[in-house]
Amino acid sequence: MNGLKALATAALLSVIAAPANAQTPPTESIQIGLSTDKVSITAGFSGADLTIFGSLENPDPLVARQGRYDIIVVLEGPPKPVVVRRKDRVLGVWVNLESETFENVPVSYSVATTRPLQDITEPNSYRQLSLGASNLYMQPADAGDSPATIEEFTAALRERKAATGLYSENVGGVQFLSQNLFRATVRLAPNVPVGTHKARAFLFKSGLFIKESSAQLEIRKSGFEQSIFRVAHDYSFLYGVFAISLAMVTGWLGRLIFRKD
Repeated sequence: MNGLKALATAALLSVIAAPANAQTPPTESIQIGLSTDKVSITAGFSGADLTIFGSLENPDPLVARQGRYDIIVVLEGPPKPVVVRRKDRVLGVWVNLESETFENVPVSYSVATTRPLQDITEPNSYRQLSLGASNLYMQPADAGDSPATIEEFTAALRERKAATGLYSENVGGVQFLSQNLFRATVRLAPNVPVGTHKARAFLFKSGLFIKESSAQLEIRKSGFEQSIFRVAHDYSFLYGVFAISLAMVTGWLGRLIFRKD
């Protein structure tokens, strides 16, 4: 008898709980896809726009109609150590007096957004996600340096990256094609580095971060430039000897051609 009562109670609880579970809306998520996972560039490469397509899964139709979904797409280059130097004039000559080394700095960082960053979410959210060129954490190699010095060189590093086009922002570069499909356009600078780049998409709902998705992209040189690049990396010593020898021969020939009798 006790067993039958327990079974009946369990069945009643499952019937009561079922509607509650059915009313729970599925969680939104985001996916991105690249038309190719490899991009080849030549010596004459002058920059290009890379298109990334993506989709929202389980979007709320009302939120979508009200335009309360925002997406930020980032194409982040391979991380490398970077040395920032400060020049000062000494006795009329500009010399490097101070420097700061930062570890694992993305060589390039291209951002595309649905709206201006300040209109999407709070600044603290960007800092927590390390999202946006101004919020990237630049890790100093020597953490013992004064905070003021680190801040000064960090700002200089960001300014230099932006000035060379390696750090860029495309407001409005993400556009919704429907309630759940979108297209993002990120900029590849003329001096974009070769290596493995990471595409990341961040989904926000009414200013709150919801989900992130990522994919990888390989950028490499092609043609004669690729052959030189491979030789320089695989046979660095022989390449160095050849480069020095070529410079010496070129200088000797220049003296013969332009010498005055």
